[in-house]
Amino acid sequence: MRYIPTLLLTALFLIPLRADDRPNILFFFADDWGKYASCYRHLDGTPSLNDVISTPNIDRIADEGVLFENAFVPVASCGPCRGSLATGQYFWNCASDAFLNTKNSGWKSKTNPDGQVSPFGRITKFGDLLRKSGYYTITSQKTFAMKQSKKTKEHIAFGPVNYERYGLYVGEEGLSFKDRKTRHDEIVENSKNEIRAILAGCPEDTPFYFTYGSINVHRPYTPDSGAELWNIDPDSLKGLIPPYLPDNEDVRRDFSDYLGEVLALDLKLGAMLEVLEDAGELDNTMVVLSGDHGIPGVPRGKTNCYDLATRVPMIARLPSAIPSGRRVEDFISIMDVGPTFLDFAGVEVPVEMDGKSFLPQLTSENSGWIDKAKDRVVIGRERHYHTARAGNIPFPMRALRSKDFLYIKNFKPERWPMGEPLSFVENRRPNELYRMGLSTYAGFRDLDGSLTKASMVAQSDYSETPEPNVAKLWKLTMGHRPAEELYDMRKDPHQMENVAGDPAYKQALLSLREEVDTIMKKSNDPRLGETFDHPPYSVPGLPKQ
Repeated sequence: MRYIPTLLLTALFLIPLRADDRPNILFFFADDWGKYASCYRHLDGTPSLNDVISTPNIDRIADEGVLFENAFVPVASCGPCRGSLATGQYFWNCASDAFLNTKNSGWKSKTNPDGQVSPFGRITKFGDLLRKSGYYTITSQKTFAMKQSKKTKEHIAFGPVNYERYGLYVGEEGLSFKDRKTRHDEIVENSKNEIRAILAGCPEDTPFYFTYGSINVHRPYTPDSGAELWNIDPDSLKGLIPPYLPDNEDVRRDFSDYLGEVLALDLKLGAMLEVLEDAGELDNTMVVLSGDHGIPGVPRGKTNCYDLATRVPMIARLPSAIPSGRRVEDFISIMDVGPTFLDFAGVEVPVEMDGKSFLPQLTSENSGWIDKAKDRVVIGRERHYHTARAGNIPFPMRALRSKDFLYIKNFKPERWPMGEPLSFVENRRPNELYRMGLSTYAGFRDLDGSLTKASMVAQSDYSETPEPNVAKLWKLTMGHRPAEELYDMRKDPHQMENVAGDPAYKQALLSLREEVDTIMKKSNDPRLGETFDHPPYSVPGLPKQ
């Protein structure tokens, strides 16, 4: 059933009429893209990593639309985040998709024929509802669960659009300048072809919904591609590295390469916008930009509940419905995206979706706080890499991030949060460290491999020659954690001092703990028991198939 939200009626009259007069939707959803773009520079002039990059195409969407300051993922691991996004439900109720490696989650698969069938396939997906409502729904690259529309012969005629991660492909060691330029141009052209195929294949008088899931900025990267391909001097990052990481050459090189991949995202986006604009469809397309979690391979980044892991960009543009030049403070979750798209498209949002539409925030004339009650999000995690701990057991966390606090509940504090050490590394020369960092397998497997990880391990207590400051930061970010953590965001934006045991914060701790417990109970979170610790990690009450 279709309905048109009142706040969109006026906007729709401004769009050229067709059989289905709803605008198109382009969801540009990038792998591992945290809150990095030049439009996210601090307005008060406080220096940040966003000061060293320029992302004109991302900034254009922000300048001509709305930028959300407080967008978060429900879980900082790509598979579970995408499961939550697809269903609009808390990740812990996505069965097999509550874990990254679904084939190792204990559910029935080709490698486990005697297990239970995961109910994830039976959960409603917002993309399927858009398709059933009349949208031509297409996905490309790394996206999330939905059934695509049957591609038309005009779409198919463009053929598959395949290319590697920018830094690995263009920056491959040993390539000449000419070869790099050729590969650069190929990526630009392929990005354009993504949109050309949609425009050619979309049936007449039908709006399209297109999710483009770039695998930038996922690791691995070619060593020093940030400097060599994008002129991001690692030394320009001095003083900008988060204080829980060592501000040294290895870490700055690593962040430089990561930021280079953000610039590659901007390049691809610009190519897509150019095709839409030339075709006269840009102003008839709601463009939404976001990512599935923060920087990978860095302590406190991806797979954690700290801000470095969970804060992501959220930027949207549609001139006829989204007033431009606004920065909104309201808290939103990636889990809210599906309900928002359904609301926008005039499709009723299923009651079982936990996410809430932020269409009022998109279409408001105001900046700042639109709804002051939207000042918190719920976050969590179970397990990232399936062999991070003996027996595939997770390190379960549930968290609540509010305007003033970050509260984290660690259910199994005796376990290693980022996986067991498994093996150690020796201090090595920088390039060897970099190559070693390409692998996750050395140990602490719930943290992706990276130069930062390899460098910090090599200078921690796991080295024969530990560096005292690095060893201290390693313990802070990678060591065992208490049952509860509480950070006062007003005084401690980097979450360095756990005040859970401070009597001055007793009331805040009790209130946030109760709120998390209430949400878990209302949502029938499997973590209320032990089902997530034992295969098939089933949701309580679901019968065997």
